[in-house]
Parts: sequence; C-alpha cells; structure tokens
Amino acid sequence: MAKAPTKSKATKRTPSKAKKTTKPAAMPKATAEVPQESFFARQRRRFFKVLLAVVALSVAWILAYSVVPVFTTPYMIAEGRKTGGVDYQWVALEDVAPVLARSVVAAEDANFCEHWGFDLVAIKAAINEGAGRGASTISQQVVKNTFLWHGHSWPRKALEALVTPVVELTWSKRRIVEVYLNIAEFDEGVFGAEAAAYRYFGVGPEDLTALQAAQLAAVLPSPKLRDAGNPSAFVRRRAAQIMDGAATIRADGRSDCFED
Repeated sequence: MAKAPTKSKATKRTPSKAKKTTKPAAMPKATAEVPQESFFARQRRRFFKVLLAVVALSVAWILAYSVVPVFTTPYMIAEGRKTGGVDYQWVALEDVAPVLARSVVAAEDANFCEHWGFDLVAIKAAINEGAGRGASTISQQVVKNTFLWHGHSWPRKALEALVTPVVELTWSKRRIVEVYLNIAEFDEGVFGAEAAAYRYFGVGPEDLTALQAAQLAAVLPSPKLRDAGNPSAFVRRRAAQIMDGAATIRADGRSDCFED
C-alpha cells in the first residue's frame, strides 16, 4: 500500500538583514562672515554722533535766542568773576530810544541792513589798511558776545564765521540789534543799554537824547578806556560824527531794517 506523501516541513525564511547605510554627516551651514568693525571705525562713528549732537544743540540754542531774552553770556560770566558781578538788565528794543539803535549801527556797522553778516567792502578795506582797522559787523559781534569767547584765536574766528550766517538766516535784523544793545559792554561790568543809561546819565534807555546815545556808541570799541558820562575830547568828536551818521542812515533808509 502506497504511503501517502508526507508534507515536507516548510523551511522558515528569515528575512535578510539589509545593510545599514550611514548618512553622511550634515555639513554645517555656511554663515556669511560679518567683518569685525575696526577700532578706528567705531571711534569715527562715535565722533560723528557726538558732533551731530553738538550741532543740534547749538542750533537749538541759536533758535531759542531768536525769541528768548539773553539772560547771560560767556563774556559776562568771565567779567563777573573778575569784578564780583555785572550790571545787566534785559530790555526790549521798543523800550530803547530809537536814536541809540541808529547811533550804534552808524558807529559800528553803517551797512548793517545791506549785508548778510559779513561786510565784504569793510573786510577788503581792513586787509588793505592792516591791523589798525576792524571789519567786524554787528552780526559777528553778537555771535561772539552771545555764544563764544573773546580773543583772536583761529578756532574762535572759525566758529564765528560758521555761526554768523545761521544767525542771519534765523533772526531778524531787528532782533540782532536788540540783542546787541542788551549785551554790549559800555563800561567795566556794565552791559546793555538799560544799565549804561542809568550808570552814565541817570535816565532810562527810552529817555536817551541824541547826544547821550552818540556818546554811548562812541565808547563801544574801548568801553574800559572811554567814559560816556565824562567824555574826553576824542569821545566828544567821535560822538559828533556818530550823530551825523545816525541822521544819515535814517535819511537814506539804512536803518529801515531794524526800525518799526
């Protein structure tokens, strides 16, 4: 009897192990190299930031004084330390005799209404005549006396040349004269028309006569050496010239820019 075929045992297949493939290590992402700022570049950047801040503050100072009374100046502070104090009281231009404004302009800068801060004709004449003649305009004197220091150093002159056009652009001519009459030195420690009028003549600045105004204008170049209340022969002659000059600039319109 034939044997029934026996089932052959199925051989169990074991899956073959696939070879492990190792991924290549990820390359680090390339980063753009930021160049290191050099020491000198940092210092230059800081310098320009400081310079910009100084310029901004200076312009703000100039603009403020186009409307705000000048309460003091660097020169007043320096003189106050030497003399123990100064005589100074701000007064509006409408409270000053108009003849005083005309007198100081005639004496110091007859072409004040016609220039933009620098009198090129006067500068040329000063160069031709040498150191004996000055060419500083009222605008330049206001800048020097209000914002800077006295002296003949080149840094001061350079700053004066830079600031004067800014003042001319942002202040009216009337305002420049008003500030000038208030901060000009008329005697040692005596600043401004109000203090000078009372010191020399015992009157308020609104009551000054043409002669008194001319005598005050005559002392401006050398206030510590000249006396408006007890004028020398030179001051009297100079005052007579100034009276004529004040009348002339009124007649020909060269005082229109600062008068009502």
